[in-house]
Amino acid sequence: MKTRFNLKRPCLPLLLLAMSGIPLAHAQGNSNDDSNDDSWRFQATPYVWMSGMEGQVRPFRAAPMADVDKSFSELMDSLDAAAFITGTARRGDFVLQADFTHASTSDSTPLPMGLAAKVKVRQTSVTATAGYAWMATERTGIDLLAGVRYWDISAAVNVPGLVSARSDSSFVDPIAGVRWRQALTPRWSSIAYVDVGGFGVGSDSTWQLLALANYQATDKLFVSMGYRHQSLDYRDNGKRLDVSLSGPMLGVTYQFGAAR
Repeated sequence: MKTRFNLKRPCLPLLLLAMSGIPLAHAQGNSNDDSNDDSWRFQATPYVWMSGMEGQVRPFRAAPMADVDKSFSELMDSLDAAAFITGTARRGDFVLQADFTHASTSDSTPLPMGLAAKVKVRQTSVTATAGYAWMATERTGIDLLAGVRYWDISAAVNVPGLVSARSDSSFVDPIAGVRWRQALTPRWSSIAYVDVGGFGVGSDSTWQLLALANYQATDKLFVSMGYRHQSLDYRDNGKRLDVSLSGPMLGVTYQFGAAR
């Protein structure tokens, strides 16, 4: 029989937010890219995702199933450190993209009899995709992408004097995606992106949807804002993570150097 809890503050199941992939913000491309240009063009985008989380998690086989429903501000209470950055390289019709994320959290959760459980979670993910960039019109670009997303998650629970447990998981998800880039005005553009993956290889399934508006502040600098939803269903040897994350995003993109 499953035991379910409605979590009112960060604890172990909530901290497995790290497994759900806060990391993914796709590069904010300039929709006016010239696909006939044979030089390499690069860009880097540090970003934040102000996401809430809802779903069900079970960090260990012996742990109870837990229902999670948390806002972004509640999730931030347990955050120790985080770093999210994505980069893109383009040459003609060819596009490469990489994304790196890291997050670590810690919390102390009260237990019966005056005890407390100390919880630490560390997550790192690396995404790499490649594909074909097609300029449908002078103002519209479509990128067809495929690649992999690697996950490395560590969770530890310690109740001083009673019990200590640790869970380590790593897996790779194949992913396929489509990105639509649209020039709106000389300085404004938009991006819509969707991908699907997992297919039972790493996770059972994962998908996400992203919509962004981009403003060109200078020749090299872009500011992006938008909204992102991501869903992940991962199961392994009694562990379970079935969660969805949704929230606004904010990023700053810098375009640099070209090499022929």
